[in-house]
Parts: sequence; C-alpha cells; structure tokens
Amino acid sequence: MSQWNPVCPLTQILPATGVCALVKGQQVAIFRPRDDEQLYAISNIDPFADASVLSRGIIAEHQDALWVASPLKKQHFRLCDGLCMEDETRSVASWPVRVNAGQIEVCL
Repeated sequence: MSQWNPVCPLTQILPATGVCALVKGQQVAIFRPRDDEQLYAISNIDPFADASVLSRGIIAEHQDALWVASPLKKQHFRLCDGLCMEDETRSVASWPVRVNAGQIEVCL
C-alpha cells in the first residue's frame, strides 16, 4: 500500500540540485531543478555502478525533458520516470513527489 511520506521542508533543497533521502528503506534522489515547487523523485542507486550517487548528478535538459547525468559513468536518467537514455533495461524507479504545506512528501 502506497502512502505519502514526509522527507524535509522544501527550503532545504536548493534550486538546481538534488538530495538523497532514506524513505521506508529506499534511497530516493529528490531533485528541484528550478526555483519553484516542481520536484522529481527517482532511485538514488546508479544501476551501472551499483552505487548510491544519482542525487549528486548534474541536471540537464534534452529533447524538452529533464535528465540527471550519473556522476560516475555519465548515463542519463529522465527525472519524470527514471528512463535510462543509453539503455532502457537499466532504468530506475520513480515515485510521485509533492509539496504539502511547505513539506516535501514522496509516495512509496
């Protein structure tokens, strides 16, 4: 059963960055690409390196979509759904994320 889980206040994530949060035992990378409340949540585990690093990746725009480039092997993961640009079989999980009364919540 999915439920909304509090993570942190929106003000704790600077625009154009990502952070990692442990939510119900899952490492979740939460990204705030711009100075608004649009957020994205994907797995923090890079499936190519099996390392917890995606939250430290660089956010970029490509073909009208936002992506994060892994800091290790540079594969790109689409923020809206976790699709891997280079190998769709290595895509990562994504979850709904929202801001509720200034608090970021992820639905797992």
